[in-house]
Amino acid sequence: MRTLLVGRRRNPESAGARVWVAAMLAMAVLGLAIPAGAAAQLTANERQASVGDAPEMPGLLAADVSGAMRRAKVRAAMRKVADWQLERVRGAYSQDWTFATLYVGMMAASETLNDPRYRDYVKDVAEHYQWTLGPRTAHADDQAIGQSYLWLDGQQHKPEHLRALQGQFDEVMQIPDDAQKPVWWWCDALFMAPPVWAGLAKATHDEKYVAYMDREWHVTADLLWDPQEHLFWRDASYLDKHERNGKKIFWSRGNGWVMGGLVRLLEALPAGDPRRAFYEEKFRQMAEKVRSIQGEDGLWRPGLLDAVSYPHAEVSGSAFFVYALAWGVRHGLLEKKTYLPVVERGWKGLVAHIYADGRLGSIQPVGAAPGEYTPGASYVFGVGAYLLAGSEVDALSR
Repeated sequence: MRTLLVGRRRNPESAGARVWVAAMLAMAVLGLAIPAGAAAQLTANERQASVGDAPEMPGLLAADVSGAMRRAKVRAAMRKVADWQLERVRGAYSQDWTFATLYVGMMAASETLNDPRYRDYVKDVAEHYQWTLGPRTAHADDQAIGQSYLWLDGQQHKPEHLRALQGQFDEVMQIPDDAQKPVWWWCDALFMAPPVWAGLAKATHDEKYVAYMDREWHVTADLLWDPQEHLFWRDASYLDKHERNGKKIFWSRGNGWVMGGLVRLLEALPAGDPRRAFYEEKFRQMAEKVRSIQGEDGLWRPGLLDAVSYPHAEVSGSAFFVYALAWGVRHGLLEKKTYLPVVERGWKGLVAHIYADGRLGSIQPVGAAPGEYTPGASYVFGVGAYLLAGSEVDALSR
């Protein structure tokens, strides 16, 4: 039982882990279907029109915003996108990861812009769902909404805010481990779930939630972390796949999820927690790699190691990188002299993809690997990442 395993880590070379990876690789080589979730099979929630769209004619790019890192400019660029997105999703409710990312971004925007409208929208969603997770309570994608519940509760604590979340997590911890499939078998999950587990531990002062998180995070990292490239494979089915240039496939948004998740996780871990050193080191290693492959326009392409194969910058992954790097500079984990110019170029690049009506474009749709999309493609999770980036850029701005 998981409650009996708290504090232990599964051996990454265990027979079960090796069997799972080998099976995934064999199925990929033979062209067989990968189990649900490992392939880009959209759920009903992911197919909702409110998640986003990709019009062929999105209109003109905005002429009234600036990518300069000056506080007034940053806030104007944030507000333009946040207002456009709020109007599109008002009245739309979802417990899915797609919207959960937007909710966190809206909470950040509300604090940065001192505008309660964005927070009130998220609170309305929380009350609509009675502060519960999505229906797949053991699935990271349906746990992600807990980040906004924790944020709201931090602003105004009420026992009912976290009661359901805590009860659902207590049930999840009773589920026996499956040695042949990690709980968080895809790298995106490291944004969706760990910050909720660590945040709940902080809110309740109960060590068992962060111990569970730490154990499962290590299991995922043992399988998907590339110690040479300092990046994460999206899942084990990509371990033997390569880009057109022969390099390994490392997905921009997938690694953005991880870096964004590390920020959210480190914000929840106490300063003196002995586990921080591991996560801070992973953060620094990823930051250095990401810095070294930044594009001339300040952004990153869907395939991180084969930029020339992808015509468009990918805004959602890039936004997570800017968010993480800015946070790292602000908290002293990254050298300001080295990384502030990266943040400045990145923010300028993001703002360049805002359209006149406030649409944020060049966001790859729901997927599991580098893919194609149009310049006007906009999806709620990318907007959430952008608003998180803006909140940290604002804190560094003059």
